[in-house]
Amino acid sequence: MGGYLFVYFIGEEKDGEQVYFSVSRDGLHWNDLNGGNPVLVSRTGTCGVRDPFLVRSPLDGKFYLMATDLRIEAGNGWRAAQESGSRSLIVWESEDLVCWSRERSCSVGIPKAGCVWAPEAVFDREKGEFFVFFASHVKDPGEKEGKHRIYAAYTKDFRSFSQTFLYMERENDVIDTTILESEGFYYRISKDETKKRLILEQSQALGGPYREIDSPVLRDLEGVEGPEGYLLRDNKTWCVIADQFLAGKGYLPMVSSDLSSGEFCILPENAYDMGTRKKRHGGVLAITEEEYERLTSKYKTAISFLCTISG
Repeated sequence: MGGYLFVYFIGEEKDGEQVYFSVSRDGLHWNDLNGGNPVLVSRTGTCGVRDPFLVRSPLDGKFYLMATDLRIEAGNGWRAAQESGSRSLIVWESEDLVCWSRERSCSVGIPKAGCVWAPEAVFDREKGEFFVFFASHVKDPGEKEGKHRIYAAYTKDFRSFSQTFLYMERENDVIDTTILESEGFYYRISKDETKKRLILEQSQALGGPYREIDSPVLRDLEGVEGPEGYLLRDNKTWCVIADQFLAGKGYLPMVSSDLSSGEFCILPENAYDMGTRKKRHGGVLAITEEEYERLTSKYKTAISFLCTISG
């Protein structure tokens, strides 16, 4: 393995809601690419994207990057974003992580959804398709205000999607969740929107049922969202990162050698370097040595240049 690629957005400032790239050899020390400028820019839908997430497809070898179609910097506010926002994902694809297709808009939200936020995907080996999940604000009959629930759909090519269905619901809103696979189990880490903390759950099946795992570190970590996780180079230590949105500090890494234990260690500041850009909700992908070298060679300058292919 050559290292890791981190895709993310940086905030609500001009061009902050686009896709930025950083790379790391160890998953803890990050170098921002393209001079800290966006690598991918959306000119579709709201003309802004948040919460980018990147996968490598075992079906065609391509990389697919999807993101929330949302630009808060436009000034319409959060209420409009969640109640009358875009029902689509913005998707790019690439064969080498350097040349990317033009972005496309993919409608996945149910008709009464007010938004489609924080999309992620896990490959379901039994079905041979990607399980794509995201948050939508929906007001069901009898509800006064409505709430965010996690919905899902299946796809093989991030163009055609199955019918969207309800995947997860809590008493109150749930807007961010990620799914990790380890030792034959699935682990779901979700943001508790009531307390702004993270909840860890375990299941033997992707679709559940899930049981909550007590985690004192996650329980005491306040004001976080956008959880992501990946294995470090030793292939046994999980690094889980959380966006400290309430304090405006960006991502905080913590490690665990056994997700089933619920035990995490928050790393001291001298044990990691998140790069020059403050990183907001994004995703991390393990990459090969060749891919690492290709990215650093392509985006080492501050000149923003997009290589596009037909898409």
